[in-house]
Amino acid sequence: MGRLEADQSQVLICREFNLTPSVVCNLKKQFQDTGSIERKPGQDRPRATTATEDRYLSIIARRNRCATDSQLSRDLYAATGTRVSRVTVSKRLHETGLLARRPAVCVPLTSTNKRVRLAWCREHRDWRMDQWATVLFTDESRFSLNTDSHRTFIWREPGTRYLPSNVREIDHYGGRGLMVWAGIMLDGRTPLHVFERGTVTGVRYRDEILEPCAHLFRGAAGPEFILMDDNARPHRALLVDEFLESEDIRRMDWPARSPDLNPIEHVWDALGKAIATRNPPPRTIQEMKTTLLKEWDQLPQEMINCLIS
Repeated sequence: MGRLEADQSQVLICREFNLTPSVVCNLKKQFQDTGSIERKPGQDRPRATTATEDRYLSIIARRNRCATDSQLSRDLYAATGTRVSRVTVSKRLHETGLLARRPAVCVPLTSTNKRVRLAWCREHRDWRMDQWATVLFTDESRFSLNTDSHRTFIWREPGTRYLPSNVREIDHYGGRGLMVWAGIMLDGRTPLHVFERGTVTGVRYRDEILEPCAHLFRGAAGPEFILMDDNARPHRALLVDEFLESEDIRRMDWPARSPDLNPIEHVWDALGKAIATRNPPPRTIQEMKTTLLKEWDQLPQEMINCLIS
C-alpha cells in the first residue's frame, strides 16, 4: 500500500509483484474502506467436512486401503449425507498422514517359508565378495505385450511400505508374451535366451539352458562355480540333477518362494522399464523378442555388479 500512497503506477505494481490489476484495485479499495488489507475473521471458505467426518474418512481408508478417493467419497455420503469431491477426500487423508502409493508386491509365504528364508539369509550374510563372485544367479521371467495399465494404489502412512497390511500377495501373471531366461554374476552375464513357444520342461531346461550356458560359465569360473536356480519344477527334474552331477556343477541351496532374494529380479525390472520406455512400444511377439535381446545387451554391467555386491 505504500507504493500506492506514493502515487506509483498500478501497472508497475502489478508487474513487480506479479498481481492482476483487479487484485490491486480491490486491495486499494479495502484499505480505503477499512484501513487494512487483512482478511476479516470468518471470511475464509467454510470447511466442507467436520472433524467427525474427517475421522470417519481416515478410519474407512485404513480398513480398506485399496479404496479409491471416489469410492471413499461415496461411502462418506452414504454414511453422513455430506457430499464432497474426491480431491477433498484426498486432502483430508493427507492431513491425517495417509498418502496414495503403489503397494509392495510379494508371493504368499507360509510360516515355514519365512523360517527357511531367514535361516538362508543368516547363513549367507557374512559371505565375502570372492564367494559371491563364484555364483551365477539365474531365473526365468515373462514379458507381456499387454501389460496391465491399471495402476492400483493403497492408502498408507510414510515409512510403512512393507507392513503386511500394505503388501499385495500375487502368485501369477498372465498375458500374451515371451518367456526368457538369463544369468548374471560379477563382471559377467549370459546371453538372454528366449523360449520359442510351449512350456519350459526339464528337458528344455537342460538342453537349451544348462548345456550351452551354465557349462561355459563353469569352465570360466573354475571349480568354485555355483549355479543358483530356484525350485521350479523343471529345475528340479531328475534328468537335470543327473546332468549337473555329471558336469560336476554345484548348485546353491535356495529357499522356496524367494524371488526377492535373487538379484536378477532387479535386472528384470530394469529390463521391463527399458521396454516400457520404447516409443513406439513393441506390438508383435517378434518385435518384443528383438527389443528384449537389444535392451538386454545394453544394460550396464555396473548396475549388475552393484546388485550382487
